[in-house]
Amino acid sequence: MTDETLVDRATLPRPDVTAAEAGDILQSRYGLSGAITELGSQQDRNYRLDTDERRYVLKICHVAYATLELEAQNAAIHHISTKVGAPRVPRVIPSTDGQHIVAVTVRDQTYQVRLLEYLEGEGLTHPKHLPRESVAALGALCARLAESLADFSHPGLDRSLQWDLRRAGPVAVQLLSAITDSAARDRIAKTMVSAVRRIQPLAPYLRLQAVHHDVTGDNVVSRRDDKGHLIPDGVIDFGDIIRGWLIGDLAVTCASLLHQADGDPLYILPAVKAYHEVYPLTEQELRALWPLVVARAVILVASSEQQISIDPENDYVRGNLESERRIFDTAVSAPFELMEIAVLNAVGIETATLLTEDWQPLLPDIDPATISFVDLGVQSPHFTAGNWSQADIDWRLLARAAAETGTAATRYGEHRLSRSKLRSAAPPSTFTLHSDICLAGGSVIAAPFAGKVSWKNHHFILVGEGINLHLDGVEPLLEDEADVEAGQSIGTVSGEDGSLGGLRVQLSTLQGTEPPLFCAPREAVAWSQLCPSPAALLGPDVNAPRPASAELFALRQAHLAKPQKNYYEAPPQIERGWKEHMFDVEGRAYVDMLNNVTILGHGHPRLAEAIGEQWLRLNTNSRFHYGAIAEFSERLASLAPEGLDTVFLVNSGSEANDLALRLAWAHTGARHTLCLLEAYHGWSVASDAVSTSIADNPQALTTRPAWVHAVLSPNTYSGTFRGSESAAGYLDAVFAALEAIDAKGEGLAGFIAEPVYGNAGGISLPDGYLTAVYGQVRARGGVCIADEVQVGYGRLGHHFWGFEQQGVVPDIITIAKGMGNGHPLGAVITTRAIAESLEKEGYFFSSAGGSPVSCAAGMTVLDIMADERLQENARVVGDYLKGRLVALIEHHQIVGAVHGMGLYLGLELVRDRTTLEPATQETAAICSRLLDLGVLMQPTGDHLNVLKIKPPLCLTAESADFFVEMLEKVLSEGW
Repeated sequence: MTDETLVDRATLPRPDVTAAEAGDILQSRYGLSGAITELGSQQDRNYRLDTDERRYVLKICHVAYATLELEAQNAAIHHISTKVGAPRVPRVIPSTDGQHIVAVTVRDQTYQVRLLEYLEGEGLTHPKHLPRESVAALGALCARLAESLADFSHPGLDRSLQWDLRRAGPVAVQLLSAITDSAARDRIAKTMVSAVRRIQPLAPYLRLQAVHHDVTGDNVVSRRDDKGHLIPDGVIDFGDIIRGWLIGDLAVTCASLLHQADGDPLYILPAVKAYHEVYPLTEQELRALWPLVVARAVILVASSEQQISIDPENDYVRGNLESERRIFDTAVSAPFELMEIAVLNAVGIETATLLTEDWQPLLPDIDPATISFVDLGVQSPHFTAGNWSQADIDWRLLARAAAETGTAATRYGEHRLSRSKLRSAAPPSTFTLHSDICLAGGSVIAAPFAGKVSWKNHHFILVGEGINLHLDGVEPLLEDEADVEAGQSIGTVSGEDGSLGGLRVQLSTLQGTEPPLFCAPREAVAWSQLCPSPAALLGPDVNAPRPASAELFALRQAHLAKPQKNYYEAPPQIERGWKEHMFDVEGRAYVDMLNNVTILGHGHPRLAEAIGEQWLRLNTNSRFHYGAIAEFSERLASLAPEGLDTVFLVNSGSEANDLALRLAWAHTGARHTLCLLEAYHGWSVASDAVSTSIADNPQALTTRPAWVHAVLSPNTYSGTFRGSESAAGYLDAVFAALEAIDAKGEGLAGFIAEPVYGNAGGISLPDGYLTAVYGQVRARGGVCIADEVQVGYGRLGHHFWGFEQQGVVPDIITIAKGMGNGHPLGAVITTRAIAESLEKEGYFFSSAGGSPVSCAAGMTVLDIMADERLQENARVVGDYLKGRLVALIEHHQIVGAVHGMGLYLGLELVRDRTTLEPATQETAAICSRLLDLGVLMQPTGDHLNVLKIKPPLCLTAESADFFVEMLEKVLSEGW
């Protein structure tokens, strides 16, 4: 068949067969009836039939497609079904007279019809985002399918098909005529020419076999794994099966993924790696992969444009066109050379290294050993208090170093902090592919290797054999296009003799293209091979040390106790913070939406200065007499309600709650203590005893000591009793527990609870709940403990203390977390009578609690909170943020409720708004995707289905917006 005939066949519209006519075919030829739904297709007409027992797909095809081709499809399906480990495939259902391909005539037009089993499962096309697990699983599925077809042959496979990538060039030429936009047509044509040029030398080495050639999101069915990820395990639609290039089969799959890649061509690499692990590819095939992906992208766009022109009512094609344009744009966004290296690296194949042994010095008058290299990385001591965001900070630091040492340079392969971007959904280009040198103007520059000089727009290039040297800041000594020998002088550093000048140095193997100065961290391995280190020119110290995150994490896992968990399965290495932002070692900035410890924000210079000054003067234990402990104790007491005037200073919230319980026991002479289910109060023996969260301790409900009495958590949204009138039900549970304690005749020590239900997700207690409980507890001689460790200290915005929201005054207040902004500091505030009860058991002492440094930290935190009006910010920004989160409920069924106030909020995610089934797996996956988008977030609650939103109180409205926008992106696109 000629290419012209091939394209003519491709121009056919879908068969003109209505749903009613399809029903007649099903009844007359297969004896089946039921509900009929049309399915999308480009050139077939497909209908799904739902009967009482099962579902089927009726495929109606033009007679222009030979019966032999359809027989090949049926035979391939049967062949695959006999292979162990092969994907699921649909069965071909015979007609009532035993035929697998039936000729039918509809309104004088003859068609060929087949009936297939409907393969149950979810497709992959609908989600706008697929996680790495799904991408890898699709690659593995494609490999298993190809492997199962390796020994399949059929005469119907040798056919002409417009999608056959072996014919991509000629087919594209024919299809391009349908594109009326000349600029778009020229761009697409040039792209195809470039792709074909790279494919042609490799073509003789590409394996041929039977291939499905359309393993895309539309043509697979998936199940969900235990993390909620879509994992494809079945394949449908064998309409494009041919004998073709094996690597072309994978190229089709990779191209299909690009519409979900969010513009990142490296998104396909997990699929490539997974494919290669199942069904290994040759190096030539791997080198051909990306050009074939680009060729497929061209054919997709050109074919859809043409199909729309001849079948304008085809909504299926029209709906696909936008994603196919997105595929094309992503495919052409990266150089072929970059993707080739990335693909090879993904499967463990190393590319050749640059040979530099014979190179001559670039700066013959300067000894590389005398060059000082400036640290501009994330952990650089030169950076503090956000100064890395100042314009030209890198050049200014470089010039300062050069003024001190004579010659200074920046480092290659460094993740520049100055290149970081706040509130960015994509990782910024922080990886440095060049070196800047500050040195004496007029310094001689020599050619390290032989080549030809190119001088354009003040950009100097020495073009060598397989390598180019790019220089900026050069006064050239040669004419443009001049030939030079190794060691020959080619220019001088711009600037007057004796003054400092700047020289930019970059190597590149790309021909005819100026390389980027920086790349994103995920591209660093590939780009560093295209733009190798200038170590041969400037000495080995020009290379910045690479982050050892994986090695450090392994070290952590080897020596840190296993119960001491970490956020995320593959956590970023965080080494810097600033305000509500945290930075990993690659310069990626994250909006910190969960760090309630750093109440002021990260890296506050005023706090650091206060702690440093105090440490230089004195730090000791609290049994010594010094002014800070008296001043800080007085300030804490002044924050509490009248009568709570006595302070204990401790190290942590666990210690504070443990001490509060001991105070209750000592003061009442009783031990029985009332607490709430789903609560968390700490890890010491006593505080853990009253912690009942099964998320923190799966055995919590079966291992409480006899003195602990846990009552129903008063959760009016998803608890036992729901709604605004539910308080009575929860109070009845408390009263029943109190009566049970009364019956023991051993007295009541007290009641401990967070005034806002922090661990469960910032859930407010029912109105009047604490008033009623506190009254009953005190009537029995018990004391009331308000655990303000998480929710208090201004975080609620509308109130400084959580108990103020309930209109009560506790007997004991415990605090920690933010009161030291990360410095280990906690406190218990109570009455003098309760405090002095402890002396019956001896004196109290905390080694670091109330030390001079701790007190300095605590007072400075209070000063900054007042001066920067952080409680007011928590109210204003918190209310704004809550309003935006509440608006998500209308658009996303998974969002059940928004809890809390100020900057202690919880977003509860449910699978069903009626049953309120917790969306536990989804919440974990959403947090993982948010990390990829630059937001730090974790789940909380007994079912780990609540996003715990408790950022630093300096959170800006811009960062709140970014968080909501990224969350909405995840909820809309998938996770």
